[in-house]
Amino acid sequence: MIIRFRGKTGMYRVDVDDSDTFKSAVEKLKFQLPAHSDLKIALAPNAPGEGESEQWLSSLSQLGVRHGDLFFLTYGIETSNDSEHSISSPRQNDVAVDAVDTLLDGQDGKIPRQRSRLCNHGLKGMCEYCQPLEPYDEEYRLENNIKHLSFHSYIRKLKSESSIKNVLTEPDYTVNKNCSGGHLPWPAGICSKCQPAAISLQQQRFRMVDHLEFDNSTIMERFIEYWRQTNTQRFGILIGNYVQHDQVPLGIKAVVHAIYEPPQSDEFDGISFNEEMNVAAIKAANALNMHVVGILFTDLVDSGKKDGSVLCKRHSKSYFLSSLEVVLAARSQLAYPSRTKYSDSGVFSSKLVTCVVSGNELGEIAISCYQVSVQTEAMVRADIVAPSTNPSVLKVREATHERYVPEIFYKHSNEYNITVQENAKPAFPVDYALVSVSHGFKDATNGGLLNNFAIENRPSLKTPSATQLAAQLELESGINVINLLDFHLLYFLFDLKVLSDEDERLLCRLLKAEQEDLASPVTQELASMFATCPGIGTLRVLAQ
Repeated sequence: MIIRFRGKTGMYRVDVDDSDTFKSAVEKLKFQLPAHSDLKIALAPNAPGEGESEQWLSSLSQLGVRHGDLFFLTYGIETSNDSEHSISSPRQNDVAVDAVDTLLDGQDGKIPRQRSRLCNHGLKGMCEYCQPLEPYDEEYRLENNIKHLSFHSYIRKLKSESSIKNVLTEPDYTVNKNCSGGHLPWPAGICSKCQPAAISLQQQRFRMVDHLEFDNSTIMERFIEYWRQTNTQRFGILIGNYVQHDQVPLGIKAVVHAIYEPPQSDEFDGISFNEEMNVAAIKAANALNMHVVGILFTDLVDSGKKDGSVLCKRHSKSYFLSSLEVVLAARSQLAYPSRTKYSDSGVFSSKLVTCVVSGNELGEIAISCYQVSVQTEAMVRADIVAPSTNPSVLKVREATHERYVPEIFYKHSNEYNITVQENAKPAFPVDYALVSVSHGFKDATNGGLLNNFAIENRPSLKTPSATQLAAQLELESGINVINLLDFHLLYFLFDLKVLSDEDERLLCRLLKAEQEDLASPVTQELASMFATCPGIGTLRVLAQ
């Protein structure tokens, strides 16, 4: 039977049995009520209510409660200051976004056009044939072979179609366990309000990063050299920053200045590693005013021809990223979310790029860069997809009492070249998860950072030492501050733990001043102070 409760926030209905206690009915009611306090129940609208008592332990039949009976509630509504702050912060532009996002957000992004033969106005006039185009213009994108909209062009497109400010919403494929639909929380109950909608897989039309650029070719050469010497695979974390990409309207480019190699167990056909940055790596990146922009791994197999060629394993008829690598990319992106003021949560997707070094169809070593879609991030977050033994497909997990799996569909062309929709269970192609990213190397021969010091966590090759560090810094004659601009050197210096907190702060000030103006008096003064600090004195002793 159903009994009803009327309160200040509406009418509530609870489904119960005659044998249920009144207390169990109230417990079901509480799932529907908003956050409240001091709940009291009365039989009449203006009668004084009563709180929990011994009568509540009696069954409904014993109390004479019948189908359709109405009770009246009094309670206080609880408010949370934290919720107010969490809602207002993104809308008040309090989200600390990346510098490149602030830069692009301040630009109009319009694409200028020259006068054409169809223009019938003067030099200072403008018409539909020469007025600037919006950054998301579809014809311009197709004519210039731009595969995806840039992130900020996508935002402009959404804003042109909606009047709300927070136009970005990340999909959520989990069940809402705080549903107000009048039932027990899942898995005991579910309704259309709390269950996620069916997922229709689509190729993502935009990308968070449009291009990845290596500061110089030496960075990649030193990374691949490990495979050449050991014939085992290698994993790295890309350290750099984000800047504007001029080749795409309102585009973003990730510039890689160094590759951090965490501790790992290398094998001929795989890698075991911990993708998290340790304290020394974080300090080195922060000291250079850089952060994580991507991950990188090798998948190289020598062709056996003894000419330096490698096997081509990844192509259109096999896969570009395996299902295991797609899940790794999604988890990495979830670990480094992109902050934005156009989302209620203050974050949306990620700018992290996944790079794989493998053989191309010509037998050459080539780099390919990808991101995974926002849909894929949400499916991995909800734990509804998993890697499979077939690297070209992602497996859809089975539903359990702890995991709700919505229906997943995708469209493809069948053997008659007709577009059909299919259920993604038990698996679907990984191509629906991928967003390709272009890459390249800087034109300049010399990058912003040095890359001369021994690379960390390579026990089978040359390992860095305090003596090598002292020689690199030329401590016998003072200190060579130019050589401090080396991520691997800074990593080893921080990992030695010879610098105090005060010494580390002094080093960060020195690096900032050096990057602004090496020859300035401030830089020279800070260099003299750092050369005589206690931590450098300890390093001199260790080097002996």
